[in-house]
Amino acid sequence: MPVVTATTHPIYIIGHGYMGHKLLQVLLDQSLASAEQITTVARSLPESQIPNQHLVWDLDRTEPVKQSIPEPGAIIYYFVPPPPKGRRDTRAQTFIAQLEQNTRAETRPAKIVLISTTGVYGNCYGQWVDETAPLNPSVDRARRRADAEQQFQHYAQNHNIPLVILRVSGIYAADKLPLKRIQAQTPVVREEDSPYSNRIHADDLLNICIIAGLNPDIEGIYNCSDGHPTTMYDYFMRVARASHLPEPPAISLEQARSKLSSGMLSYMNESRRIDNHKLLKDFKLTLKYPDLEQGLNTDRHFLQPEL
Repeated sequence: MPVVTATTHPIYIIGHGYMGHKLLQVLLDQSLASAEQITTVARSLPESQIPNQHLVWDLDRTEPVKQSIPEPGAIIYYFVPPPPKGRRDTRAQTFIAQLEQNTRAETRPAKIVLISTTGVYGNCYGQWVDETAPLNPSVDRARRRADAEQQFQHYAQNHNIPLVILRVSGIYAADKLPLKRIQAQTPVVREEDSPYSNRIHADDLLNICIIAGLNPDIEGIYNCSDGHPTTMYDYFMRVARASHLPEPPAISLEQARSKLSSGMLSYMNESRRIDNHKLLKDFKLTLKYPDLEQGLNTDRHFLQPEL
C-alpha cells in the first residue's frame, strides 16, 4: 500500500458493519489514528470491545440527532446501505441533514468517503466500463445508490468539501464467500448464459478506503474492482473447488427463472466489466490480490466449509 501517514483529524465511520469494523481495526493496528480519534456510528452497540467512541443512531428515524456530530474537521466514511425499498436513499438524506446543521465552514467535515456500487452503471451488455460511463441503474437497489451519490455530491459541491465516491464491485474474502449457498447445492446459471461478474478482495478495498480518506490528493469517483472480471458461473465454481465442496449444478437461464430468487435473477440481467485503471493510477496502487485465483489461493487454508 502507498505510504499514508497518521492523521490528526477525527474519524467517523458511519455504519459499523463488515467493512466498517475492518476499517476500524486496520486504522488502529497500523497506528493511523488512535481509538480516541475514531467514532463509529450504527443503529446498535457493536459486539467488539475495541475502546473507541461509539454512537447509536438509527438513520431510519428522519430527525437529526441532538449530539454535535460529526466533530469539526472530521474525515467521514459513510458505509450505511440504503433502505431496502424505494428509489431514494432516505438514510443518506437524514445524515446529510445532520451535516447541514454545521453552518460555519470551520465546523464542517474535512473530507467524505462514500461507499457506492458499480451497480449504478446498470446493464452494459458485457462492455468495459470506466468512471466516465453514464449512470443507468436498472433496479431500485442501484437507483438508491445513485441517489445517495447525487445527494452527497450536491452537499459537497455546495460547501466545497472534498468527496471520494468508491463504486465497489462484489467484495470477497475468506470470511465473505457463498459457502452456505454452495453447500446447499443451489444451482448456478451455466457458463454460456452467465453474465460477467466483478470483484475485489476485502483487504484491497480496505487499503483503498484508507488512501481515499487519509491522502489529501485523492478526490473524485473511482471504480473499485480487481480489473479481472469473470463470469458468475466461474466465480461459484472456483469458490467451490477452493473450499473443497462439490461444484453446484449448472442450469440454463430459462431454468433459472423458476429456480432462483428474484434477487439473484436481477443480477443475472446485468453484465459489465469494470475498468480500474484510474484507481490504480491515481492511488499509485498495486493490488495485493489482482485476480480471483490469487485471492482464493492465498485464503485457501482458511476456507473450511461448515459441517
